[in-house]
Amino acid sequence: MRLETQPPVSADTPIGITLTINGQRRELRVAPWTTLLDLLRERLDLTGTKKGCDHGQCGACTVLVNGTRVNSCLTLAVMKDGAEITTVEGLAALGDRAGSNALHPIQEAFIEHDAFQCGYCTPGQLCSSVGLMNEGHAHTRDEIREAMSGNLCRCGAYTNIVDAIEDVMQGDAR
Repeated sequence: MRLETQPPVSADTPIGITLTINGQRRELRVAPWTTLLDLLRERLDLTGTKKGCDHGQCGACTVLVNGTRVNSCLTLAVMKDGAEITTVEGLAALGDRAGSNALHPIQEAFIEHDAFQCGYCTPGQLCSSVGLMNEGHAHTRDEIREAMSGNLCRCGAYTNIVDAIEDVMQGDAR
């Protein structure tokens, strides 16, 4: 009795995946080692998500996967087949005024509170802020600080970032 075997799959063999990115369904073929960050930036030209440390330590690459914040530099794209991905470019569509060209309330609050300086970390800070609000665990300034501790800001805008998040959580954002 002879068993038929499948031809060996090479590590270079692209894998088909389907992702909904910022509301748009995308069917893609990616190498198995492609990170979500590299897919977004290099293949899809969604460069708002930043490559900071490339080790999951700075939070600049934070995006939302099914509403939960993740470090896209540590996430293989093939592992998120079927997922809904939201980058900073898609945040406005998550706001109460979706389709109106208005910013997401957290984006408006960051502007109002001057919660950014150089702007490099801002996309990750914004996505992480939305993720922490989705999680519903942070209710005090200290809890917000702790929940945002994975997102580094070299300029030191932390107080303003917490102020912005607090305003949106309390419904005070304009």
